[in-house]
Amino acid sequence: MLSEKVILVTGGAKGMGQAHAQLLAAKGAIVVVADVDPKGEDVAQHIARSGGHAVFHLLDVVKEAQWVSVVAKVTQAYGRIDGLVNNAGVLIRKPAEELGEEDWDAVFDINVKGTFLGCKTVLPGMLKARNGSIVNISSISGLVANMPGMSAYCATKGAVRLFTKALAVDYARYNIRVNSLHPGTIRTPMTAEYEKDPEKLKMLLGTTILARLGEATEVSEALAFLLSDAASFITGSEMTVDGGFTAV
Repeated sequence: MLSEKVILVTGGAKGMGQAHAQLLAAKGAIVVVADVDPKGEDVAQHIARSGGHAVFHLLDVVKEAQWVSVVAKVTQAYGRIDGLVNNAGVLIRKPAEELGEEDWDAVFDINVKGTFLGCKTVLPGMLKARNGSIVNISSISGLVANMPGMSAYCATKGAVRLFTKALAVDYARYNIRVNSLHPGTIRTPMTAEYEKDPEKLKMLLGTTILARLGEATEVSEALAFLLSDAASFITGSEMTVDGGFTAV
């Protein structure tokens, strides 16, 4: 499905990014685990020990020079980058009147600027190859205001959604597909505190009609499909993996 495709995953050191990297490698991809956290090296080594192919590169997604360096190194090593997964993201949950300017800037820098810089940096190689697939990880928070105190996060994920569509329009003629993926309530280290309290978990699940948290691998499977040639007629789309949260 993804055999020998070179795919760069940001935020790959933990959480959903780690799950994405592991599943993509299991499906045959050459995975570049990129993260500001050096523990991404452990993820790459675990994949290699499991029979997959992965390398780690230290990357702060808000630093353009680092993006240029990493993309150059990967391209030199493998000749191309077939897929990009802009997964790195942060969440600051505060009411708008309590948000500081530094909070707003931090969320937008990583969630939006980081996504922009990733796309900008890989696109020249994809243009040269006349081929490529980019998946920007948004959220159901880019579609609906799903929880209180999420104004900054919702704003960034909505921006990622429409940035994705604009890129799809610009680059379709070059056979470069760009889609956004919108996870719902997924079990990650960030949800652990909610799972300890039934009332908090109920609030987190909201209108999830499947009435459970999703698993990171369930998002990864959808991601793998969008990156693969099986999704060759899909671009500018928003795929939800949300247990039916946005169906209600």
